[in-house]
Amino acid sequence: MTAGVLATPLLVGLFGIAGALIRFAADTWLAGKPTPRRHWPWATLLVNVAGSLVIGLSIGLSSRVGPEWHAALATGLAGGLTTFSSWTTATVRLVSEDRYPAAALNVGINLVAGLAAAAAGIAFSGG
Repeated sequence: MTAGVLATPLLVGLFGIAGALIRFAADTWLAGKPTPRRHWPWATLLVNVAGSLVIGLSIGLSSRVGPEWHAALATGLAGGLTTFSSWTTATVRLVSEDRYPAAALNVGINLVAGLAAAAAGIAFSGG
C-alpha cells in the first residue's frame, strides 16, 4: 500500500475521533446545565446542525482540497459529530411522554436548521 492509500482512512479515523469527542463534550456540557424544564435534546440539535454545516463546507471546499480532506471532514468529523440515532431516539422518547408538539418540533427544527446549515456551508465556501 502507498502512503496516499493509507492517508484517507487515517484522516477519516482521526477526524472521526475528534467529532465524537466534540459530540461528547457538547452532550456533557449541556447535560450538566440544571433546568426546571423537561428534557429537550439540545445537544443532539447542536451537533447535528454543526455537522450539517461542516459537510456543507466540505462540499464547497472539495474542488480546492484533495478528496482525502473532503472524506476527513464529511465522513470523519461530521460523521463522528452527528447522530441520527440519538435524534430519532429523542423523538421517540418525546412521543412516549405524550409530548407530541415537542416531538414534531424536534423533527422540524432538526430538518430545517440542518438544511439551512448545509446550504450556508456550501454558500460560505463558494460551492
